[in-house]
Amino acid sequence: MALSVIVGVDGPEDSTAAVDWAADEARRRGVALNLVHAWSWSPRQAPALLEIELARLSAEDALGRLAARAAERDPGLSVSTTVAEQPVREALVELGEGAPLLVVGKRGTGGFPGLLVGSTSLSVAARASCPVVVVPDGSVPPGPGGRVVAGIDGREPGEAILAFAFDAARREQLPLLVAHAFSYPLITGPGHELPPVYEEGHIEAEASRTVAEILAGWREKYPEVAVVQEVARSGAAKHLLEWSVGARLLVVGRHGRPHSALGRLGSVSQAVVHHAQCPVAVVPMD
Repeated sequence: MALSVIVGVDGPEDSTAAVDWAADEARRRGVALNLVHAWSWSPRQAPALLEIELARLSAEDALGRLAARAAERDPGLSVSTTVAEQPVREALVELGEGAPLLVVGKRGTGGFPGLLVGSTSLSVAARASCPVVVVPDGSVPPGPGGRVVAGIDGREPGEAILAFAFDAARREQLPLLVAHAFSYPLITGPGHELPPVYEEGHIEAEASRTVAEILAGWREKYPEVAVVQEVARSGAAKHLLEWSVGARLLVVGRHGRPHSALGRLGSVSQAVVHHAQCPVAVVPMD
């Protein structure tokens, strides 16, 4: 089976930004696009066969309209559709096995405009084995300008984050900003923490050196990508959101496969998924 970018579809009106972004990304990667709509009946419901058939026809109609939109956007793109009669989170996570990328809208299913991000989108980003991109409504359209932003923790290399970010920057011919937020270590005393005494410039310089060492090999591997590194004291989520203003993509990491819905989607990743105005890629790191 050909590789496909998977995009979760709720309703035609709520999914256009995610479908457009996924179609462009599938073209850039040279793979197909698969539009997926899933639903499940409540255990208390006992739908008649006619209701099931009407629900399927409605889903197929919505997928057909969005598939036509994607095909019109790129006539050379191979587009398929999937209707799954199972819980949407399980369907997307299952289809994401072996996929290069899974794309969801920021609102998720349910369509409540007041929600910052849908529970489905968060759950899929936390559980999928492949990278997940959460696309907000009205995300940055294709065209010149913008950049890719990657947030890394200087205490570990973040190979998966950097591989995804460098590859995205190369494909889109965009500069890459690699961001790292640091904090002053605390000195622990008997029963309490002692106020640290550090030279601010020394700690920042050490953080900059660490990031430069991490990036050295990546700069050699991707000489065509213009790279800028930024370090800032504390507040990783705050600074990532600031650095992402006007970005085309913000890339963050996620550790492993969680036992609970959001168990491995850390506070920083959750914050940027909630508040970033650009698409956010959540990349599994192990």
